[in-house]
Amino acid sequence: MERKNLNRTRIIGLRLTPEEYAKIERRWKDSICRKLSDYVRHNLFEKPVVSSYRSQSTDDFMAEMAQLRTELNHIGNNFNQAVKRLHTLNQIAEFRSWLIAYEVEKKTLFNKVDEVKKHIQKIAESWLQ
Repeated sequence: MERKNLNRTRIIGLRLTPEEYAKIERRWKDSICRKLSDYVRHNLFEKPVVSSYRSQSTDDFMAEMAQLRTELNHIGNNFNQAVKRLHTLNQIAEFRSWLIAYEVEKKTLFNKVDEVKKHIQKIAESWLQ
């Protein structure tokens, strides 16, 4: 919606039957409006509402990518916790040398994970518009 109307302080209450609400909600979900209030406002002020076509296969793909992004975040957190725990084992020389050598591999892994996450985010943003 337009940026000049940021101070919306007035509320209009509206009662609908379940059928009326379902019809409005179905049309809203077929549009590109992110919020139901934006969709209703567009219709009320006779502004054009853009409908979008979404394929189920693409929606399924996006859901899988969102789940993958979440799993990557969890793997990264678990990895950080394990390395932090290993840092506490300073008395064993082998662990210390392993940690120093592994820091380079960790940075490479995290760079690739960040690259995948950014790509997933970019695809999600372009698809959800």
